[in-house]
Amino acid sequence: MYKVQTYAIARHAYYNEGKSQRQISRELGLNRRTISKMLKHSVPPGYERTQQVKDPKLSDYKAWIDEILESDKRVHRKQKHTAKRIYDRLREERSFTGSYSTVRTYVAKKSLKSREMFIPLSHEPGMAQADFGEAQVKINGQVCIAHFFVMQLPFSDAVFTKAYPSENTEAFMDGHQAAFSFFGGVPKRILYDNTVIAVKKILKDGVRQQTSSFIGLRSHFLFEEAFATVARGNEKGGVENLVGFVRRNFMVPIPEFESFDALNDYLDACCKKRQSTVVRGTQHTIEQRLSQESFLPLPLTPYEACRVQSGKITSQGLVRFQNNDYSVPTTLGQQKVWIKGFVDRVVIAFEDKIIAQHRRSYGQEEIVFNPLHYLKLLERKTGAYEQAAPLKGWNLPAVFQKVHDILYRKNGKEGRRQYIRILQFLENFSEAELQHAMEQSIQLAAVTEHAILHLLKRNKEKRPPNLSLVSHPTIPIVRVSSADLSIYSYRLLKSCGSQYYGSRA
Repeated sequence: MYKVQTYAIARHAYYNEGKSQRQISRELGLNRRTISKMLKHSVPPGYERTQQVKDPKLSDYKAWIDEILESDKRVHRKQKHTAKRIYDRLREERSFTGSYSTVRTYVAKKSLKSREMFIPLSHEPGMAQADFGEAQVKINGQVCIAHFFVMQLPFSDAVFTKAYPSENTEAFMDGHQAAFSFFGGVPKRILYDNTVIAVKKILKDGVRQQTSSFIGLRSHFLFEEAFATVARGNEKGGVENLVGFVRRNFMVPIPEFESFDALNDYLDACCKKRQSTVVRGTQHTIEQRLSQESFLPLPLTPYEACRVQSGKITSQGLVRFQNNDYSVPTTLGQQKVWIKGFVDRVVIAFEDKIIAQHRRSYGQEEIVFNPLHYLKLLERKTGAYEQAAPLKGWNLPAVFQKVHDILYRKNGKEGRRQYIRILQFLENFSEAELQHAMEQSIQLAAVTEHAILHLLKRNKEKRPPNLSLVSHPTIPIVRVSSADLSIYSYRLLKSCGSQYYGSRA
């Protein structure tokens, strides 16, 4: 029969620490059925041993085992000794003849006794903690890793989380902005782990050399920062446990959504739903205690949660950002530009003007085209039309190809050039508007660049079309004088004979 102490260790590990029966069985060196019985009783149901079972074969080796376990505290967790490895070394290096179960039991008990203890912490209103976690999700049918930002307010136990395709500077800053908006204010002080997004280097005196992006974030929202001591996760209170809580409660089973936006709508709803609960040890709901938090006001000026860097346009009209290329208008040539990388988009500016916006790609060595950026160049180099990469995958309505074919059959290369100029109308009109104008031009048998532009403008103004030649100043007007047809009547009568002509006179 096992001692009460063993029961207490097993029950504490299961009910308080959340360990599985398999793990407890492994640590204590006991059968899983034995562990299962211990969980049903707070004390042994029968007799109890008053003396510890002696293990004479292990007595001479305990100091050596203790030394190994102590040295393991200074190595990576994946390179620590297991009970099996200690047993193998005992046999190989110390000629140990005892059983593996004896070694396993001793190592398990030493492990439990040596486990670090922590002091409970108290938190004031207006304090926050932030961290990143990972979880599997299914986005648009594809399983991928979501990196979710978590911010917790320990005083009220309120939590906010938002998922991103990557854990990067943009996500870190966007997560803060989203969290502040969710809570309705800015915490006065935020505690962090030593993430490289915020900390460039830890100096000898413990001072953190912070990144410029993080300094800019603090400067805008005016909160104070704090960093946990290295290898002292307890200083962050429950934020690391909260990462696990979010993963277990919000992301089990694996969430399936069409996009990250839809996933984040779900996570937002989960955070709001949680606010109606009363956390153990409190008397009010999270929502009620959240109203007692002490916040700084949200800034009046908007914050751009983005990474900013310079770049140069290549000879193919591309700008590189985070190992992916994005197109810009080729009319600019090989100019230097500014790039702003947001979580969901990439914005490119020349001087003080935005010249391109694209969806953010999280792939590697991808090229993101906007076909409109190349139409001016294609107008001059129509020979490249058939093989132009920016036009591949441009899924336009069928009527576009029909208009192209009509113009190409009529005028060859010049007809194709006219079609390319028609495509440029998409800079000022929507695809649906241009499609409608093309369909009208076919019905009116007026498939020309000028006719389609006229129809676009008339439709925009909600006026009926007027395709008279006079209304188009670009079309030259040829004026033809009226002919006098009486001369033809005279010649006709004369040809019938003078006699007849005379009698008629």
